[in-house]
Amino acid sequence: MGIDDLRRRIDAIDEQLLDLLDRRAHAAAEIGGEKKASAQPSHDPGREERLLERLEQQLAERPDAIFPVGSVRPVFRQIISACLALQQPISVAYLGPPGTFTHMAALSSFGLAARYVEATTIAAVFDAVGRGTASYGIVPIENSTEGGVTFTLDCLLDSDVRIRGEIVLDVNQCLVGRHDDIGRIQRVYSHPQALAQCRGWLADNVPSAQLVVSPSTSTASREAAADDEAAAVASRLAAELQGLSVIREPIQDRPQNATRFVLLAPEDAPRSGTDKTSLVFSAPHERGALKRSLEIFDDEGINLTRIESRPGRGRMWEYVFFTDLEGHRANAPVARALDKLAQHCAMVKVLGSYPRAVRA
Repeated sequence: MGIDDLRRRIDAIDEQLLDLLDRRAHAAAEIGGEKKASAQPSHDPGREERLLERLEQQLAERPDAIFPVGSVRPVFRQIISACLALQQPISVAYLGPPGTFTHMAALSSFGLAARYVEATTIAAVFDAVGRGTASYGIVPIENSTEGGVTFTLDCLLDSDVRIRGEIVLDVNQCLVGRHDDIGRIQRVYSHPQALAQCRGWLADNVPSAQLVVSPSTSTASREAAADDEAAAVASRLAAELQGLSVIREPIQDRPQNATRFVLLAPEDAPRSGTDKTSLVFSAPHERGALKRSLEIFDDEGINLTRIESRPGRGRMWEYVFFTDLEGHRANAPVARALDKLAQHCAMVKVLGSYPRAVRA
């Protein structure tokens, strides 16, 4: 069969795909009408994740399949996003401007059909969800190199919004600027987390440059675009949006560098079977109090995946403990542990239960 014949076959397949996509869109619109009539939520991120996992597994199990399994998720993410927009527009607040890693995490979760609301601070993302001006919010909570994002932890402590999901995004930091002459760089702009992830590389390669803190990596790119003696630590996408050159890539100190983001919503997620729960508690300020608190989870056979302390809102040198554990708060062992913890501690706040992340 010649190239022309093969191209005609592809054209025919594309027409079939269009027909199937339109049929899927009609079915999604009908589901949207049924949900509206019965006052059900229009969007279920947990179901979407299970659907994507099932499709990836089905393709992987086909012995003769050559379509890349890694391409299933981005392709179907856009299909789901377009169909969801027919039911009800989804608005997503994120730490902007466009081109930040948070923006990239949002796109990986909601696709191109969602309406994105740019926020200038992490607190503004929480505020947008709390006030109902955005359906969801996405903020960074933890980096594999630098640990917890303190701005997010503090907002979780003060806010009533819940964690409904998480996204883990591989992060490649780039040094970007108006030119590729590293010797001319006198200033390097970026978000504090990005600068911290690259502190060793920056010290070795631009030791005399002043490090200038910016609200986000995309804002840093804008500042570098207006300064011929400056560069920014940012994503390749941020560089492309500002018309900047990528001077060096990657520049993070640890090759394996990932950031965990959380999806914020008014309510957390129902049980999926592969869940996590995040909480914050304050142990009494006395000898052995933290040990006794942690033993409550061990007694119930619960695995803690993360614990991090932050200064509390009370007296100096007293702390609260942010904790992630395996299981949903509705699971009997987790529910029992939370009840026991509440009897032992002055403050216990469940931040949300949600499905464990798949790497974006």
